[in-house]
Amino acid sequence: MTVNERLFVAKKIDEFDKAVNEKDRIKVISILQSVELTESSIYPILVSLGL
Repeated sequence: MTVNERLFVAKKIDEFDKAVNEKDRIKVISILQSVELTESSIYPILVSLGL
C-alpha cells in the first residue's frame, strides 16, 4: 500500500496536507507514524517535502 493510500484509508490525508502546507515537521512525522511507517521510510519523505 502506498503512503497516499495509507493516509486516505486512515482518513488523515487532509490533516497530512495541512501539516505539509504549514511546514509542521513534527505533525507530519506523527501522522506518518500513525499509519505505521518506519523512521527509515519517513526520512526520505521529509526530504522530498523539504521538511
